[in-house]
Amino acid sequence: MMEELDLLKKDWKKSETNFQQKTEGDIYRMLQKKSTSIVKWIFIISLIELSAGIVLSLLLSFTKYDKENVEFIKEIGGYTYYVAVTIILYAVVLYFIYRFYKMFRKIAVDDNTKKLMSTILKTRKIVKQYIAFNLTAFAVIFIAAGSYGFYKGYSSGIVTNGDVTKFPLEVTVVGIIILVVVTAVLTGIFWLVYKLIYGWLLKRLFINYQELKKMDL
Repeated sequence: MMEELDLLKKDWKKSETNFQQKTEGDIYRMLQKKSTSIVKWIFIISLIELSAGIVLSLLLSFTKYDKENVEFIKEIGGYTYYVAVTIILYAVVLYFIYRFYKMFRKIAVDDNTKKLMSTILKTRKIVKQYIAFNLTAFAVIFIAAGSYGFYKGYSSGIVTNGDVTKFPLEVTVVGIIILVVVTAVLTGIFWLVYKLIYGWLLKRLFINYQELKKMDL
């Protein structure tokens, strides 16, 4: 009788272990599916962002203001640099989008907890780098464009008034302060937008990572 009871206990423990393994496997597949979906949305949103930038650039290229700017850039011999910077910006953005796609594909085929955790951390890092690059690029371009606008506006005033004096120091200082403040405010707004969209997705991704970490203990 005791031997039969011992055998029954062993069978029960074995069944319990199998049940736990199946449950963990189900949880893993669920977390993998959720993580894949999140990274897919990151990839889609970055594509939409790039497409919107291209469409906006094309629309602006037909405006009189853009044509005047291009002519001015050619006059000062900076058109080659302008084209090079534009190509580099788009190339870097395309590189990040390619990385998002690679992470999406990798998460979908990761076959164990450690690999999936590692891919999630890499994806979060890449997204943060992407956001930092976009915000830095925006700030630099806005300051450059603002400086150009300030210079062009002041030069036009000189031509109109027939005054060939140099920039007054106080005008330069005030112009720099205004430009820096406006750049900081706009960059902050864009950062909040990124935090709202990408931050929410990264938070969900990190929750999945924490759940996987518990399973790996």
